[in-house]
Amino acid sequence: MAVTNAASMTISEMREFAGFEPCEQRYIKRSLDIGLGRQDAFKLWARNEGESAGIRSQYVAYQELKTLRATIPCETSLSQVEHFIGKLTRVAAFDLAQERIACFSSFRFLYERLLGAEARPWLPSAFCAAAALPHIRPERRKMLLQSLSEAAATAPGWSDRAPCFYPEYVEAAEAA
Repeated sequence: MAVTNAASMTISEMREFAGFEPCEQRYIKRSLDIGLGRQDAFKLWARNEGESAGIRSQYVAYQELKTLRATIPCETSLSQVEHFIGKLTRVAAFDLAQERIACFSSFRFLYERLLGAEARPWLPSAFCAAAALPHIRPERRKMLLQSLSEAAATAPGWSDRAPCFYPEYVEAAEAA
């Protein structure tokens, strides 16, 4: 039964990912390569000098991820919240400013994989904080904030199940 549940969850995660826009999918895969140290993102993802510069900036912004993974506060504790949320908001603001993450769902999908399931309760507040910053264009800010559903914003609890599906670069699909 556990194998069936895991397979079902993997398929569900794959479907969710397939529902994202192609630019979101590409950005999520690139971000996972950078944030999890899976691949050399410059070799894999840089199609021009602008993308190389973006990848370099992302490597710098993502240096905080290791600290964030180690300092995820208990969802019922207020100790360390400002330290964690401040750093998470800064990294999230970087990603949202790239304008390749179009909604909370794709943001959550990415950050569940970058930080782990334990970070889920903190993602709506970090998303709202980052999306509301003044360096996000007003019309984009509105679109991002409206993408956070009431259910996600007011969830009474969060699953602690680790993500199963981690999308990766596929040469034939990326070349098309």
